[in-house]
Amino acid sequence: MTGPVPVAADLVQRAAGVIAARHRGDLAGAEALLASFETDQARTLGFYLLADLALGLVRAQTGQSLDDLVRELTLLVATTPPPPPG
Repeated sequence: MTGPVPVAADLVQRAAGVIAARHRGDLAGAEALLASFETDQARTLGFYLLADLALGLVRAQTGQSLDDLVRELTLLVATTPPPPPG
């Protein structure tokens, strides 16, 4: 892929694939997709863009401001227990 848009789309699709694979219980698939990012910067950008798109979709559906959504997300993360070890 060439140019910023196709590259960004590829990064977002891989980031979404990681999350989908984990939710299906396909940990090997999630790990393989994570390993497919060429650099830490590419992985970070992919997940950043995915989060930005997801928050935009939620904002469009709920009518909430982005600040309110981020505040709600922060509270949810703060009250979520850590996953079990292993």
